[in-house]
Amino acid sequence: MSVSVQEQDFDIGAEISALTRGRHQVGALATFTGLVRDMNDGSGVHAMTLEHYPGMTETALEEIVAQARGRWDLDGVRVIHRFGRLEPGEQIVFVAVTSAHRGEAFAACEFIMDFLKTRAPFWKREETPEGARWVDAREADDSAAERWEQGK
Repeated sequence: MSVSVQEQDFDIGAEISALTRGRHQVGALATFTGLVRDMNDGSGVHAMTLEHYPGMTETALEEIVAQARGRWDLDGVRVIHRFGRLEPGEQIVFVAVTSAHRGEAFAACEFIMDFLKTRAPFWKREETPEGARWVDAREADDSAAERWEQGK
């Protein structure tokens, strides 16, 4: 298990190699990579700035990963979330999960992303043609996380 909150970009291939190298018991690798979009809520987005509290954010991400490991039989997990000013097309988040079987890897990867969107303490501010604005939590993200709590 490894969690990083960092300003610099990451290399997906290198992260996958590090997670799977020498682990022949792994039968499945599920990944998710989030990118900054150039559009949100009907407005263009020139850039997004993410802020966080160092230490608190890493702890929250580690707790999410620990919950996933408690639910599924996982071999490895890697989570990277960036902060700072990011432009459209840049990588913002990476989640990789390995397991013996694909069902557990897919479910755990989705669970981690759903909880990361609602439980990880990040503050997002978008630069739009109309000016800067803070991004509120989305109801759809809350609903996605809630379904896991209801066992669905």
